[in-house]
Amino acid sequence: MKNRKAIPLTYRDAGVDIDAGEALVESIKPLAKETSRSGVLGTLGGFGALFDLKAINYRDPVLVSTTDGVGTKLKIAIETGIHEHVGIDLVAMCVNDIVVQGAEPLFFLDYFATGKLDVKQAQLIIGSIADGCKQAGCALVGGETTEMPGMYLNGDYDLAGFAVGVVERDKLLPKDVQAGDTILGLHSSGIHSNGFSLVRRIVERSGLDWDAPSPFSPKLSLASSLLTPTRIYTQPLLALHKSKLLKAAAHITGGGLLGNIPRVLPKGKTALLDQPWEIPNIFSWLAPVK
Repeated sequence: MKNRKAIPLTYRDAGVDIDAGEALVESIKPLAKETSRSGVLGTLGGFGALFDLKAINYRDPVLVSTTDGVGTKLKIAIETGIHEHVGIDLVAMCVNDIVVQGAEPLFFLDYFATGKLDVKQAQLIIGSIADGCKQAGCALVGGETTEMPGMYLNGDYDLAGFAVGVVERDKLLPKDVQAGDTILGLHSSGIHSNGFSLVRRIVERSGLDWDAPSPFSPKLSLASSLLTPTRIYTQPLLALHKSKLLKAAAHITGGGLLGNIPRVLPKGKTALLDQPWEIPNIFSWLAPVK
């Protein structure tokens, strides 16, 4: 066999565009700057994010960390091109886990993986992450954007998030839960970011297109109504906690009420929900009463 001259390959030939990634970082720096708060040191672009705990004057701080994702709710965003709110979902799923422990979210990092980087799409997504951080009162201090051709089809992407919060040791929740304490339910914005593998099957069975009027919110398309972002509960819960009115809080995610409320109850205690809450229309449509 004759020797053939090897044809040189570049990273771009392999499907990874370093220049696009660097352009994205530059474009999102102003978004991250808008989320800055006391304690943040430096800006985007370093090898790691820095935070000065002394700058926020905690006496006996305990750090609380979480990580989560948006799940298959992203499939609806990808199929419909509606990316404007999924970053809020990402932040919410992390900071809501932090605040139920009595902690204040401090900073957030994201992981955005795709097959081929679409800078405009990524700007929308990371812009919505910054919106979520502003709602939560935490700083977007960094993240990772990666192109992985062969791992994701063009147009596909996935999101993960990582958050860190802080609470004084003597204010950690749950604390002093007793018989007779009142249970409050804070209204959701919809399905939030759990259960979408089932939701998508129900939509498929219904025969409705994503752009059809929503059966439970007729002013919106079905896709737009299902993509309503997860509510961020940081401000109301921290206000309750600061007023010494909060003994425990549960983030109601995949396990529902039955799976999540017991996680914050003392051994031997149970919760009694004897007054039915108003059920959002979306749940009535997903699980019609027979």
